[in-house]
Amino acid sequence: MEIFICIIFSLLIGFSAGYQKKSRVLSEKEKLIVSYHEVGHALVSALQKDSEPVQKITIVPRTMGALGYVMHVPEEEKFLNTRKELEAMLVGYLGGRAAEEIVFDTVTTGAANDIEQATKVARAMITQYGMSDRFGLMGLAETQNQYLDGKAMLNCGDSTATEIDHEVMKLLKKSYDEAKRLLSENRDVMDKIAEFLIQKETITGKEFMKIFHEAKGIQEPEVKGRIEEKTVETEAPMQLPGTHTDADENQNSEAVEI
Repeated sequence: MEIFICIIFSLLIGFSAGYQKKSRVLSEKEKLIVSYHEVGHALVSALQKDSEPVQKITIVPRTMGALGYVMHVPEEEKFLNTRKELEAMLVGYLGGRAAEEIVFDTVTTGAANDIEQATKVARAMITQYGMSDRFGLMGLAETQNQYLDGKAMLNCGDSTATEIDHEVMKLLKKSYDEAKRLLSENRDVMDKIAEFLIQKETITGKEFMKIFHEAKGIQEPEVKGRIEEKTVETEAPMQLPGTHTDADENQNSEAVEI
């Protein structure tokens, strides 16, 4: 059974992020950037109670253009998301870009997919889920064809559409500022995890949490580890400019690839 689970697990990775691309070798500088980017995603997740636990972090390039990714696994099967969970998701999506800015005082193209996914979630919260203080319960978008692309189209005037854009920007800025705050306050933890990731290239969620607890001075819980058989969700992967993955089409996906 355990072998079967491992096979399915590997196939899920291949379909969402692509398989390992051994011919792509990152420079030491890029490897460092990708490492901090992915640790940024993972660390903000660990620091937020409404985020899903980290299952795996890797900086091994994939065939679909991803230079690395963070994989999350839900603790139980879910069909709904609360507002707090979506807000935590936004912070998680932007954790990679925040880490780049904090550590290197600049940003890269690696967060393109993260920004795309975060914008989709933020816009849906405001126009479809009634999670905006500005617009309240007003529905501002409709799904035109849920059986094809499932894209939502605005059903409001130009002036309201402009206001929606402003609300989306405000929500994303708030999420980004929170990601930077969390990482800045835990810079030493981020450095230790990034150093370990650079050496190993791929680490498990258990290894990640062990370093996290040690760096924070927290005693590791004695309860049994996270359930690993659950279906994996991913955050947006760190990608090369102009690349596109199947995971981009899944708004609920949480595998973060840079």
